[in-house]
Amino acid sequence: MADHVRIGVLGAARIVPAALVRPARAVGSVVVSAVAARDAGRAREFADRHGIARVHDGYEELLADPDLDAVYVPLPNGLHGRWTLAALEAGKHVLCEKPFAANAEEAARVAEAARNSGLVVMEAFHYRYHPLAARMVEVVGELGELRHVDARFAFPLPRFSDIRYSLELAGGALMDAGCYPVSLVRLLGGGEPEVRSARALLRGEGVDRAMRAELKFPGGHTGTVVTSMWSRTVLKVSAKVLGANGEMRVINPFAPQAGHRLVVRLKGQRRVERFDRRPSYEYQLEAFADAVLHGKPFPTTPDDAVATMRVIDDIYRAAGLPLRRPA
Repeated sequence: MADHVRIGVLGAARIVPAALVRPARAVGSVVVSAVAARDAGRAREFADRHGIARVHDGYEELLADPDLDAVYVPLPNGLHGRWTLAALEAGKHVLCEKPFAANAEEAARVAEAARNSGLVVMEAFHYRYHPLAARMVEVVGELGELRHVDARFAFPLPRFSDIRYSLELAGGALMDAGCYPVSLVRLLGGGEPEVRSARALLRGEGVDRAMRAELKFPGGHTGTVVTSMWSRTVLKVSAKVLGANGEMRVINPFAPQAGHRLVVRLKGQRRVERFDRRPSYEYQLEAFADAVLHGKPFPTTPDDAVATMRVIDDIYRAAGLPLRRPA
């Protein structure tokens, strides 16, 4: 059995160096072997800058490369499903950036193809692989009967020509940033929530620049998701869980390597926990390689991605906005 995974990149996206190239240098079981982009010149420049050996003229050519085991898909949201399916058809394992697909229906098609293929398909919610994520779940178990789960991810993106504001490419704040707090409230809430209400701030027809959603879980406790790419809330990255015995607050649960804090108030006592600042992308890449090489299980499966996309779709419906569509 090979001792490393040879991975090719579909597109020279801005996220690739942080999410794949630099982590691969620290994870010996992964080699970034090839890249393709719509602009061949850009792909060659990207390969030269990051020491990638091979450049392919197009995505199809990269998928046909017999010397690749897996593909990383960092393309715009509306293209995730199409190229994950194409990679599976070509016999490649897939690490697909979040959100997994344009909507739940497309995500379900991809999940079915993944099951039928027997290949590894991982949604790249890198925060789930950092030790902080597992610890949050443990601490929630200390809080007793849950009352409320709150997760927020807001950052400023005033460049309105950015593809993340493109309806045609399945953009919007909920898709780009809000998928993180949706994923986290599902993780910490202990069940699949019902969307009770949602309100969006718009940037163009059908495109949300901010979103707030109120949820209810089967156990009776409630949840809130808040996200923004342009609103009065300039920067907010946090989570809060209230239980009968106390509360947990987390600063920066989604990128703990940039600095974080977990604060627990329980039965009159307060404690602060911190974790190592090793990049969550390195933990994720190790888990991907272990799944490909050794068949180890991992949390961000296609089925988990379908469940997240169902909540996202329901939030869009509740806000009176159209579901995102594949590009």
